[in-house]
Amino acid sequence: MIKQIRHTGLVVADLDAALIFWRDLLGFNIDKRMDESGPHIDAMMGLRNVEVTTVKMSAPQGGIIELLHFKSHPDADVWCGTPYTTGFTHLALTVTNLDECYRRLGDAGCTFSAPPQYSADGMVKVIYCKGPEGVLLELVEIL
Repeated sequence: MIKQIRHTGLVVADLDAALIFWRDLLGFNIDKRMDESGPHIDAMMGLRNVEVTTVKMSAPQGGIIELLHFKSHPDADVWCGTPYTTGFTHLALTVTNLDECYRRLGDAGCTFSAPPQYSADGMVKVIYCKGPEGVLLELVEIL
């Protein structure tokens, strides 16, 4: 029944800051940006008068995220999940150079629980990163 995972959606309060993070720091490419409203989006979301900007972004070797910025229905609560929070907890990204990524994201204000760590089997170097709006990323370099 399922053919593939299409994309991962992420609601953001500050679209400009999110684009700096996902595009400029992580290297995702903007594929499509749209302002959406109307009966179809209202019905799909079960809301009224929805106004949302969506930005579909792709990683260089595949995988798509969709940033959603609601102009009509802002959410005051920022989700601050942990690796052990019930439900979706994090997005794992494969990177080419974890030490460089760690430095670059740290310089941009992202926080980490520890410096990069080697897995027990020595196959990867890995770390969790807290990005904008509390999004938890697992950054993995295959060794």
